[in-house]
Amino acid sequence: MGVYPDRSSPTMKHAIIPVTAFQQNCTLLWCNKTAEAVIVDPGGDSRRIVDAVHGERIKPVRILLTHGHLDHVGAAAELARALDVPIEGPHADDAMWIDALEQQARMFGLPSVTGFQPDHWLHDGDRITFGEQELLAIHCPGHTAGHLVFFDERGRLAQVGDVLFRGSIGRTDLPGGDHATLLDSIRRRLLPLGDDVRFIPGHGPMSDLGTERRTNPFLR
Repeated sequence: MGVYPDRSSPTMKHAIIPVTAFQQNCTLLWCNKTAEAVIVDPGGDSRRIVDAVHGERIKPVRILLTHGHLDHVGAAAELARALDVPIEGPHADDAMWIDALEQQARMFGLPSVTGFQPDHWLHDGDRITFGEQELLAIHCPGHTAGHLVFFDERGRLAQVGDVLFRGSIGRTDLPGGDHATLLDSIRRRLLPLGDDVRFIPGHGPMSDLGTERRTNPFLR
């Protein structure tokens, strides 16, 4: 499992760190000028995430969570303590998943993790700043009821969690999931952001909204 940095933007950089057996994309986003950073969806393997932080010489200021599934939040509490940063998100509609971390560990066959409550629940339209960068929180339910997407409007980059993948969409068979709601979120909340928007999914390779709008079999 490697760390995949992308330094193409002159203002905000990112690096993708696949973690756990689920190969979940934990993402580091940082301001190129100040080195302030956010850690999005630290699902596990906290040592690898900390090593990546040190390797990029960045300064995390908060942890952001797209949704409450364990493979996206499993290392949040440990990292928050180790780095002395707050946990923000997901939307409060995912409280049931955060409250049930131990049950999730058993359900997914993962080791037990430390429970937590976010320092701040996030809502649709909230803006998260770090350094000179800003992310817009967009509520996109369907995979879970409280799923959020984080959008860098200036850099045309979105972290979409498990809403959309290259050639696929998120599963909707777990509690709080709903197929019609997920498709509605993608069509009304994501695709209007623009075909040029690149996105980092919760698992697998990056894509862009234009490609998915044209070719994704679930959206055609």
